[in-house]
Amino acid sequence: MTLLSLQGLTKAYPGVVANDNVSFEIGRGEIHALLGENGAGKSTLVKTIYGLVNPDAGSMLLEGAAFAPPEPRAARKAGVAMVFQHFSLFDALNVAENIALGMENPPPLQDVAEQVREVSDQYGLPLDPSRVVGDLSAGERQRVEIIRCLLQDPKLLIMDEPTSVLTPQEVTILFETLRKLASEGTSILYISHKLEEIRALCDHATVLRMGHVVGECDPSQTSAREMAELMVGAVLQVPEKPDKPAGNVALTLTGLSAPAPHEFGTALRDISLTVRRGEVLGVGGVAGNGQDELVAALSGEMRVSSGMVRMGDDDIGHMPPNARRALGLCAAPEERNGHAAAPDMTLIENALLTGNVRKELSSRGFLKWDRARDFAAEIIEKFDVRTPSAGSTARSLSGGNLQKFVIGREILQDPDVLIINQPTWGVDASAAASIRQAILDLAVAGAAVILISQDLDELMEIADQFSALNEGRMSDPRPAKGLTIDEIGLMLGGSHDMEVSHVDA
Repeated sequence: MTLLSLQGLTKAYPGVVANDNVSFEIGRGEIHALLGENGAGKSTLVKTIYGLVNPDAGSMLLEGAAFAPPEPRAARKAGVAMVFQHFSLFDALNVAENIALGMENPPPLQDVAEQVREVSDQYGLPLDPSRVVGDLSAGERQRVEIIRCLLQDPKLLIMDEPTSVLTPQEVTILFETLRKLASEGTSILYISHKLEEIRALCDHATVLRMGHVVGECDPSQTSAREMAELMVGAVLQVPEKPDKPAGNVALTLTGLSAPAPHEFGTALRDISLTVRRGEVLGVGGVAGNGQDELVAALSGEMRVSSGMVRMGDDDIGHMPPNARRALGLCAAPEERNGHAAAPDMTLIENALLTGNVRKELSSRGFLKWDRARDFAAEIIEKFDVRTPSAGSTARSLSGGNLQKFVIGREILQDPDVLIINQPTWGVDASAAASIRQAILDLAVAGAAVILISQDLDELMEIADQFSALNEGRMSDPRPAKGLTIDEIGLMLGGSHDMEVSHVDA
């Protein structure tokens, strides 16, 4: 039985047709995957369903009746709920208060808290309504968003990249919840670039490419590689990792410590490590264990309280970001929109923001706009950033395309040391492979790379050494080759070297 039918949906923006005559159906109680590379039109399509975008042409039917929500409030009233990739929660408020803020006519907070407990128990989403959101893990924050949606008793639940910041255990809990919802008749539209998850969870998949529907498949009967190639329309290239000896020491940390930058941050505690030229050090860890703080301390955005940071023979611990860039240390933080890029600035201006020093985009206080424009165009071309022009704002790009721009901007500055956090977060399989290959090529050229990621497959694919970050402490690096899941699990959990070594015995 069909719940939602899309018929010929079309939406165009200046310079690009985001959706072009898109038609497909979602069955009642079906977990339906929406696949496509970055810029394929997925975000525009789900925003149309949720009432954030009005289509230029086409129509929708919800339970056989015309459905054209002018705003999200109307979509929610009709039974459509959405969990966005970026959470919209207030850190200083507790769970019940955050959920009440999302209600049209919230009951007393005590009643909201009781509803949270009931739904939490019913769907296996353990959550204390009195806990402050700033103290929650990424997985627990997602539960807040899901429970807020479930209190609306939705007919259709849209989920955008729901597992991008979750641990494997949290993914298991989420999948159990989604299967229970589907068994009760709730339909789920699921967007993800993690194709093995799609194969394990989804009943059906619709594939978009360049705004068009190019195919449908049964994920359980289709390999991840076949789905990826259907998305990109070409044979997927696998990154090649050369067997190379490490060079001279490029970056040394000795006893690095720093207080938490804010109430909900993580303090760094006595971190020591060495990274050599040509080496990729992979740093794994559950979100919120000091990844952002480590990037900020290495890039110069955050002052450290003790310890030493050296590039070669130079002590750089006292230097601000631009001075470190001049010496060859570049960094790409996790939060792309608002931290790595200024949303309302053009791509030319964003290229200039961090590229000014190493690409010599200014002289005596005057900006060299032609050179900045050329640099932005080079990033767009070499990293296949889907955008009408370099004059487009960062906000106008899809998340994956902005990620490609941010990563490309740092790599094309030819750094001697690159610190990069979640390089393939939210990008499609083809773009992820290209970014990983670009990181490997940079290392082959002699750069030292610190790659921070929650994607263990990514770390094992390209890292030479692996270290785990837990509550602001870093484990001693170990060769990535040959590490088992059990060993990695112990390291991520904060086990000492003695305990990890016991696994080898």
